[in-house]
Amino acid sequence: MHVCKPDTDYEYEVGRKGMTDEEIIPFLHKLRSANFFTRDLGFYKRQYCHSNYCLIVLAVGQYEVASFIRRFLRHPHFDTKQKRIGRVIRLTHNGIKIWKQYLEKEEELKWYL
Repeated sequence: MHVCKPDTDYEYEVGRKGMTDEEIIPFLHKLRSANFFTRDLGFYKRQYCHSNYCLIVLAVGQYEVASFIRRFLRHPHFDTKQKRIGRVIRLTHNGIKIWKQYLEKEEELKWYL
């Protein structure tokens, strides 16, 4: 599993190879200020919001992942750790959907050009 170092674009590997989906969320609870990027749409659930991490689901092709991660980390609403933590976010070509901790309603943002 790869996570981004807080407040940087640098990622590093944590956990172990072959972790199951069921093991990932409890593992993220132990980390501090982690950004977890995945293409597994099953992780886009409000129940996964937690103050220790940001979970970002990329609903894009595998060859588009890197450019969407850069685009996301440069977006004015998500360009600092404080703006990301506690959210579960889905990135698509059409925009960004966000679940925030303690809020009942999903938010939607457009991409900036």
